[in-house]
Amino acid sequence: MPDLLISAAAPEAGIVVVAAITTDVVTEIQARHDLSPLATAAVGRITTGTALFASGLKGRERITLQIGGDGPIGSVTGDAWLLDSQTIATRGYAKNPFVDLPLNERGKFDVAGAVGSGSLQVTKSYEVGQPYVGVVPLYSGEIAEDLASYLSSSEQIPSVVALGVLANPDGVRAAGGVLAQILPGADEKAVAMLETRALAMPPVTTLISDGADAHALLHALTGGLELRSHRTMELRFACTCTREKVEAALLGMGSDELHRLAAERPETEATCEFCKKLYVFTPDEVRALADERRSAPGES
Repeated sequence: MPDLLISAAAPEAGIVVVAAITTDVVTEIQARHDLSPLATAAVGRITTGTALFASGLKGRERITLQIGGDGPIGSVTGDAWLLDSQTIATRGYAKNPFVDLPLNERGKFDVAGAVGSGSLQVTKSYEVGQPYVGVVPLYSGEIAEDLASYLSSSEQIPSVVALGVLANPDGVRAAGGVLAQILPGADEKAVAMLETRALAMPPVTTLISDGADAHALLHALTGGLELRSHRTMELRFACTCTREKVEAALLGMGSDELHRLAAERPETEATCEFCKKLYVFTPDEVRALADERRSAPGES
C-alpha cells in the first residue's frame, strides 16, 4: 500500500486524530543510511512522528523533531514540510546509524536504551517570522511517549501517540503511527473511551502487517466515534540539499581554511546527513570559493 497520511476530527467528542503509513519512507531511509534494525526503529519512529505533526502545516512551514540523548545512538532527527497541497515530504537520520543492542525485556527493539536520557527539541519554521523552538526532557526515550509528553506539557494538548516500525536486516516490513489530540471541552466519555482503546489496541505494526491502511488505524483507535473532515495526503521521502547550499557551508569556513583544503586534498567531499548524497569539489573549485570568501565584505 502507498504511504499515506489521513487526518480527521470528531467535533462532538472534541478529538482530532491523524494516522499514517510510512513503510516506504522508512525503507528509503534505511537503505540510504544502511541503518541497523535498531536504528531503523528509532529513525522510523521519529520520522513517522514528524509526519503526524506535519499534518497541520501550511505553505512553506516545516517542522523538525530532534531527540538528543546520552545513549549510543547519539541523536535521531526527523524533518517534514509540504511539497504541495497534497504531499508531505519527510526525511530523517541517526547520528550513529549502526547502533545495536540486545532486545529489551519485552522482546522489542531497545530504542530507549539506544537514546538514553536527554531532551526532545521541536522546531516549527514559518513562512514569515522567527521559528518556534520548544525543548522538553525526554519522558522515556521510546519516542511515542516523548511526543505525547511534549504535546501535553508544552502545548497543553493531552494526546495519545502510537508509533511502530517492524524491521530486520533484510528491510522494513511495516511502519506507521497514529496521533489523537484531545481539545479543550472534549466529551469526558469519549476521552475515557479513547484512553481505553489506546491501551487495548494491538501494536501499530501488527495492524499494518495484517493489512490495515491509514483509515483502519484511525478507526482502531477511535472505535465508533463519528469522524468527519477527512484529509488525505501522500507521504514521500525528499531532501532539500543542493550543491549551492554546500558551497555556502564551505564559504562559512573562511578563505584561509579553504586555501588549506585546496592545497592539502586532491578532492574536498561533503555528504548530506539526511540523504547521504555526496558532493565533490576539486582544488580549483575550493580555491575559487576561497577567493570569493576573501572578496566578501568584512573578510580580511
